[in-house]
Amino acid sequence: MSTSPAASPNGHDGAADRSREMGVLLAALGVVFGDIGTSPLYALRASLTTVPDLALTPAKVLGVLSLIVWSLIMVVAVKYIAVIMRADNKGEGGIMALMALAVRVTPEGRSRVLVVAAGIVGAALFFGDGVITPAISVLSAVEGLRVVSPAFEHLVVPLSLLVLIALFAAQRFGTGSVGGVFGPVCAVWFAVLALLGIAEIVRHPQVLAALSPHYAIAFVLEHGVKAFLVLGGVVLAITGGEALYADMGHFGRRPIAITWFCYVMPCLLLNYFGQGALLIANPAAIENPFYLLAPSWFRLPLVFLSTAATVIASQAVISGAFSIARQAMLLGYFPRLIVHHTSETERGQVYIPQINAALLLGVVFLVLAFRSSDALAAAYGIAVTATMTVDSVLAAIVAGGIWGWATFLVVPVFGVFLLVDLAFFTATALKFLEGGWFPVILGLAMFALMSTWRQGRDILYTKWRQESLPLASFVARLPQSSHIIRVPGTAVFMTGNPDYVPSALMHNLKHNKVLHERVVFVNVATEDVPEVPAAARATLEELGPGIHRVRLRYGFKETPNVPRALQGLRPQGLDIRPMETSFFLGRDTLVQAMVPRMPAWREWLFIAMARNAVPATEFFRIPTDRVVELGVQVAI
Repeated sequence: MSTSPAASPNGHDGAADRSREMGVLLAALGVVFGDIGTSPLYALRASLTTVPDLALTPAKVLGVLSLIVWSLIMVVAVKYIAVIMRADNKGEGGIMALMALAVRVTPEGRSRVLVVAAGIVGAALFFGDGVITPAISVLSAVEGLRVVSPAFEHLVVPLSLLVLIALFAAQRFGTGSVGGVFGPVCAVWFAVLALLGIAEIVRHPQVLAALSPHYAIAFVLEHGVKAFLVLGGVVLAITGGEALYADMGHFGRRPIAITWFCYVMPCLLLNYFGQGALLIANPAAIENPFYLLAPSWFRLPLVFLSTAATVIASQAVISGAFSIARQAMLLGYFPRLIVHHTSETERGQVYIPQINAALLLGVVFLVLAFRSSDALAAAYGIAVTATMTVDSVLAAIVAGGIWGWATFLVVPVFGVFLLVDLAFFTATALKFLEGGWFPVILGLAMFALMSTWRQGRDILYTKWRQESLPLASFVARLPQSSHIIRVPGTAVFMTGNPDYVPSALMHNLKHNKVLHERVVFVNVATEDVPEVPAAARATLEELGPGIHRVRLRYGFKETPNVPRALQGLRPQGLDIRPMETSFFLGRDTLVQAMVPRMPAWREWLFIAMARNAVPATEFFRIPTDRVVELGVQVAI
């Protein structure tokens, strides 16, 4: 980049560009790496205590450390940053964006159904991660009080609940109001991690030998099945790695990669090596090697810093759950919910009250049920490792179908990734009865919700299409329909299919026998891209005298605003005057059919979700005082 002002396309000098880039790097540090950055609180200890009958020898410490080091390299650095983050959907990442890319290159039929199912599974499991991450992170931070003084033991659970309740209560204000402190706090956090580790490494530098994969291999060969079980703890060191890809749309691949390789990864490794050095010198420190790294005078301040870091880590996952839910709604896999935009400048900052309440209930249940980060560690890994496995499968499809990779390249690269993912998944699945059941049940529940909603929508669409009149036929017959009276004003009819007459219009004609002098059929479609350019937002067609059809296109990260989009069509000749416009919507009341098209439980679930969905008026930002709803019972 040139340092001359003339060379800058925006008229800024090189110093301003560098300052802006540093701001992006700092923001990425606070949002993207909070989850993986708090793993040192519990990952090494959980790994070393997974198999209690293995003596805590220097060889075991070095072997487990080596497994952590090479897991970070293989999964985070190579798989996500070097490979999967190339799969950007118009700059956006995450499981829903990756699924949309994979669907694009998958032929119709069973293969596409399986790809969609994999995407839904990954999204469902992400919600499990959104429940477990806040619980285990905050618990592990507050547990530092036990190290400060055993007298604080009884305060760990109540204080954790207070922190978590405050965290979820603050969601309605949005991350933008506190986002300015995220980066600096995380910068301090990672610096403290590194300094604590360096101080102990200097005393016992032999711990750095764990950089060699030889120790990991030797540990696995010596302990066999027991070493495999240890992977259930090692995976905790890479949880949050999938968030790098999910948050790519906020910052881009380059800032995330720079921050990881230049700051986050070195700081994490230094802290892990420091904990390892401490345990080699003093095996009794296994009680809590993270906090015992610090001098006694610094442990209480470290508890407060750790709690702040875990709140940030939790915030990132909660915000991610909001984003995934919103994307699922727009892609038709979730009923409409209330979505609040909490920032005037950042479109991705949203707050969904129903999702927030559900997450809070799940988190409170986990804290009260498990009561410690060690107990929760067993529940943590399954959701994350299953999501990582789905990422590998979908990315392999994208690599072959979109990137143009040859089969001889796709198979070995993603084959290795899948072997690693499946090893971690199997190791964590063995802890199903110890707590792993929770994310599995939660994931199954979310999968049932999302798949049922999609299936129900498809059934309604098929039924509606069979009973509807083609729009072209209606417009052609209109001039001969002398019994239809045209009245002043504009009527906007929302329709799910732009080629058929909306049911609301047919009911209006049936009961009122009138048609407005200007009729506008509006269809809102969600594309499999994050955002649609403003120039391509709307398509206007004149079908007949006073009859227009408008197709609106939105990306899956955008919120439709129909009145605003219609007003933007004034230059094209469609002058929509708000006070002279009525919006006609069909409200279907779903009832059980005599011959149901879905299993009874799915039918009941779909009807329940439909009744509790947000009205179309709110979802499409339509003024309620300009709406006319016409309802009919629909049997499914």
